[in-house]
Amino acid sequence: MSNDHSSSRRKFLEQIGNAALLLSAGSLSTHSAEAAAERRVLHYRRKFAPSDKVRIACIGLGIMGNHDVATALQVPDVSLAAVCDLYTGRLERARELYGKDLFTTRDYREILERQDIDAVIVATSDNWHARISTAALDKGKAVYCEKPMVHRIEEGLPLIAAQERSKKTFQVGSQRVSSVAYAKARELVRAGEIGKLNCIEASFDRQSATGAWEYTMPADQSEKTVDWDRYIAGMPKEPYDPKKFFWWRNYRAMGTGVAGDLFVHLLSGIHVITGSKGPERIFSSGQLAYWRDGRDVPDVMTGIMHYPDSAEHPAFDVMLRVNFVSGQGETSTVKFIGSEGVMDMGYNGFTIHHRKMPLAPGIGGWDALETYPQAMQDMLIKQYNERYSADDKKATITAPTEYRNPDNFNEDLEHHLNFYESIRTGKPVVEDAVFGFRAAAPCLAANESYFQKKIIQWDPANMVLKG
Repeated sequence: MSNDHSSSRRKFLEQIGNAALLLSAGSLSTHSAEAAAERRVLHYRRKFAPSDKVRIACIGLGIMGNHDVATALQVPDVSLAAVCDLYTGRLERARELYGKDLFTTRDYREILERQDIDAVIVATSDNWHARISTAALDKGKAVYCEKPMVHRIEEGLPLIAAQERSKKTFQVGSQRVSSVAYAKARELVRAGEIGKLNCIEASFDRQSATGAWEYTMPADQSEKTVDWDRYIAGMPKEPYDPKKFFWWRNYRAMGTGVAGDLFVHLLSGIHVITGSKGPERIFSSGQLAYWRDGRDVPDVMTGIMHYPDSAEHPAFDVMLRVNFVSGQGETSTVKFIGSEGVMDMGYNGFTIHHRKMPLAPGIGGWDALETYPQAMQDMLIKQYNERYSADDKKATITAPTEYRNPDNFNEDLEHHLNFYESIRTGKPVVEDAVFGFRAAAPCLAANESYFQKKIIQWDPANMVLKG
């Protein structure tokens, strides 16, 4: 490994030493979320036995694959043994970063046959997630699979079965699931901090070419440098198209659009906080408003999802929006709206605004009294004032409560720490195949709703379409 990455490891060990102290000082009264993160930090300060060392490979070295490898190598005693990509430039770059002797291939099956690889990162286009993950599990590899876990709803239950069959660790890569702020929000929402949750508003806004998936293409892209035939294996034959390879999120055949890329992040966080298994009714609408670059998915999309009563929570509704032509630029918000307050989730924490209903029900109702005879008005007002005090008539408003992730906390790294801890100890991960599918399936159903122009019925407990 290069000196740069050795230095990165040393810096990480210093940071987690500091983080152990920082996590003990939150601004709220309970600290179990911080304590859980601190325990994991302390676990990784110790030296591992040779038998606990984890050798990984990455399949798909695009944006997220590159990021996942760099993050995984910050975990002590994790090393990179091999990489796979269908574009030769990324393999060349991997050897520049991680050593000229690094094993590289265009065929992921060569990686799965190697006995010295313990785990694989699957960061390909969405249409390959289930195929490669299932094959890796069947070969006895632990799997870190980027979200969405599957490309099609019908792939979900077979992949869950593959994980159960293999007994190997399987983690889906939605890092918000590992946020300390989200763990703290879960504690407070479930404790009734905002009263009865009745709806959630969640959104992503972007306003840039790269934010809308028009990524910079390599200067040497061609059929010689891209293994196009392997890329479209199992699909109808078609000529080489660099957009469908390097901008694959724009196409239904390879990606899952804004729902699979961004709705799934929003729902993953919502499910962590509420403990929900998912919605039962899903409807979406949208349009291709600006990025008319050949894509066949919308760049503006809204969704409405109804979550039924369950043992974990009463019924609530979720309103989702993704906008790639937003004048707000790059923003993300999740607002939990309850009967006694609102929790605003941001990138690095949340703020709770409390406002309880007054004890008195009010009188008048948009000047309804004015429509009654004067004597009746006087009588009703007198009775109301005799029954309720001035305090009874006021809404209870308290100062906002704020919580921020501790300094140096990195939810991406925390998500990987959880994955490798599970490989070494057998402890459950925070985002297993069942959780990952329950987050992905409603997003894929939102796509179906958009293209079919109808409401999709979903069984969140059994994870199957209804009707």
